[in-house]
Amino acid sequence: MNYWLFKSDPEEFGWEDLKKAADKTSHWDGVRNYQARNNMKQMRNGDLALFYHSIVKPQVITGIVKIVREAYPDFTQFDPANEHYDPKSSKEDPRWFMVDVRFEREFDQPLTIDEMKEMTALHTMALFRNSRLSVQPVTAREWKIIMDLAGRELQS
Repeated sequence: MNYWLFKSDPEEFGWEDLKKAADKTSHWDGVRNYQARNNMKQMRNGDLALFYHSIVKPQVITGIVKIVREAYPDFTQFDPANEHYDPKSSKEDPRWFMVDVRFEREFDQPLTIDEMKEMTALHTMALFRNSRLSVQPVTAREWKIIMDLAGRELQS
C-alpha cells in the first residue's frame, strides 16, 4: 500500500464535489506537472490519499480517498475547448494521465496545515518541502501521524 496527497482548489473541485459525484467517485484530471504525473502513474488500486484543500485559509486535509482506477490518459489534454488542452500531446503518445478516486472517509474536523506544522516528525513531508506539487507521496510514518492527529484509525 502506498499513500499520497492530492491538492485541490475547492472552487475548481472540492471535497463536497467528490461527495456529490456518482458513487462518490471521480477522475483526477488536469495535472500538468511531470513529477505529479509520474506520482499518479505509480498509484495502484487500493492506495489511499489525503484530500487537501490548498487555496483556502486555513489550508486543510478534509479526508481520505481511495485509488479505484490506475493511471490512464487524461482526456482533457485532447480537447481544444478545455483549459487543460495540450496541443503537443496525442492519443498515440499521451503526455498526461489521471486516476480515479473514491471518497473513503471524512475527518470529523478538517486537519489544518498549522496543526501538521506543529509536528516535528512531519517537517520533512513533501507538503512542506515542495508545497506547489499537486500530487505528492506520503510515507507510511507520515500517514500514521496524520491519522493520529485526525483521530482516525483505519480499519483493515
